[in-house]
Amino acid sequence: MAASFPLPVTQDLFTLRATLQELLQFLRKALSISNAHTVDFYTESVWAELVDLPPETVLKVLRKAVAEAEARPSEARLLVEAERRSGITNFPKIFCETSQKLVSVEAFALAVRSYSVPNLGICTPFEQLLTALRGNKKQRTGENVKPDEFMNLKKSHEVQAMSELISSIADYYGIKQVIDLGSGKGYLSSFLSLKYGLKVYGIDSSNTNTHGAEERNRKLKKHWKVYHTRSKLDVNGLALKMAKERKVQNEIKYKVDFDRMCNDSPANQEKMSASGFLPDFSDSLISNIRTQMENLHVYSHREENLCFENAFALIDLLPINAIEPASFQTPKRKMSEASKERRKLTSKSNESNIYSPLTSFITADSELHDIIKDLEDCLMVGLHTCGDLAPNTLRIFTSKSEIKGVCSVGCCYHLLSEEFEKPQKESTQEKWGFPMCQYLKEERWCCGRNARMSACLALERVAVGQGLPTESLFYRAVLQDIIKECYGITKCDRHVGKIYSKSSSFLDYVRKSLKKLGLDESKLPEKVIMDYYEKYKPRMNELEAFNMLKVVLAPCIETLILLDRLCYLKEQEDIAWATLVKLFDPVKSPRCYAIIALKKQQ
Repeated sequence: MAASFPLPVTQDLFTLRATLQELLQFLRKALSISNAHTVDFYTESVWAELVDLPPETVLKVLRKAVAEAEARPSEARLLVEAERRSGITNFPKIFCETSQKLVSVEAFALAVRSYSVPNLGICTPFEQLLTALRGNKKQRTGENVKPDEFMNLKKSHEVQAMSELISSIADYYGIKQVIDLGSGKGYLSSFLSLKYGLKVYGIDSSNTNTHGAEERNRKLKKHWKVYHTRSKLDVNGLALKMAKERKVQNEIKYKVDFDRMCNDSPANQEKMSASGFLPDFSDSLISNIRTQMENLHVYSHREENLCFENAFALIDLLPINAIEPASFQTPKRKMSEASKERRKLTSKSNESNIYSPLTSFITADSELHDIIKDLEDCLMVGLHTCGDLAPNTLRIFTSKSEIKGVCSVGCCYHLLSEEFEKPQKESTQEKWGFPMCQYLKEERWCCGRNARMSACLALERVAVGQGLPTESLFYRAVLQDIIKECYGITKCDRHVGKIYSKSSSFLDYVRKSLKKLGLDESKLPEKVIMDYYEKYKPRMNELEAFNMLKVVLAPCIETLILLDRLCYLKEQEDIAWATLVKLFDPVKSPRCYAIIALKKQQ
């Protein structure tokens, strides 16, 4: 059933492509910063090659820009909008035309903010979308449960927000089936099933995840029964309390009325004595009791049986014929049987709202009917789907008529396959993770793995003063120069790994790293190793400033990837509506943007 409110207006494909063009113009110059590898920072003289500014200047300006954006976000946004209107793409001001080096970090920071998702006007506010989907209908809350008792705070925050949106979309279309791709441990799937009564198929490529999700779902159902029982007890207690209070009130009322009538005329007293009937209840009292019964009856539709049974206790407090014949006057024994029947029906209904973990490797060409036998009109969702699974989710959505809507939050951009990353290398792959939209395909645009890796960085870490682990990166960059000059190795395919956290000093780090790389560490005396450390220590601020540039630039790479996916959806003929939604708090969950798309209703 369609919502009574129209869906929010979103930017059309022409406007999105114009934004992409501007973003590419900036990234053509800035991408070299993102693609530079910090391992080669000293061996390749990265700072001197790409930046024509002192590192102290870069750090000062970037820290100030981040602090201002953190302290006064609305003012910073207005400044960004003004710069965009005046032409932020004045690139000679940011990069030198001849050397291509960064020459204005202030202009760089403004450009980066200008091309981040929040400042492009391409997002639909979360609450606005929920209001449009629900119309005048109340939120379907389902069971009262606290998900942070079953998962950590980050996951709880993500699952609650995403499941609320998914359930609203399901109500909008009148859909009960949901397919959760990359379901992992099954938190989202279980929550959608147990809280919102949706029939969820969670598909993951890992058998370990699937079996773990089944066990986790079993435990969650146990907790759910505890909540359900507790809820029943609460309702039962309320019903009994109401009944006791009403009984006391009725006894007091009866006594007062009886005394009053006894003190009336002797004729009345004779009449009472002869009739043997209780005095009539007042209309207002009967109305009041009827209202209490009705309120009790509908207190919770999920606790209907319990409330129904307790409602009959109130009838015992009423005189004969005090209430007109109605369904409430069914004999207790028969009503008990009716209650049992309702319980059976409710139980069967609840059994259909299940979460089924499945194991399957999903590609863009996967046939869902082969995986899900009872496939029907459904929604497809994915919470932090890694690499190519996110774009493949969108491709499956556009190609399958049964899938009426999609809600996808991607992550692990460094695992995306890129069509034009290695054009000289032959490949049989037909559908790539990036790019998806026609415009970027025509441009043969390539980000590169290092840039995609940097897109996974969170600007919020810098804002709260955490930044990147500069010392560990510094150790690795100096080690690379040692390997190059002392062992004659310019490129090393083997990774050092997490040796920094296990090392007590730079000397210890080098010794352990060389050993892991299979190099003779006895060849280097301690003094030689420490000489390298002393040589580069004064230049550690270069590495810190450069990493700050990469982190600040990261949102622009993510913007490019998200715009590519949004444009792809806008290019499809049967897509009625598509947008980006900032679904999570970025401090709690840095990958916070969801791609939402809905097909035309039949």
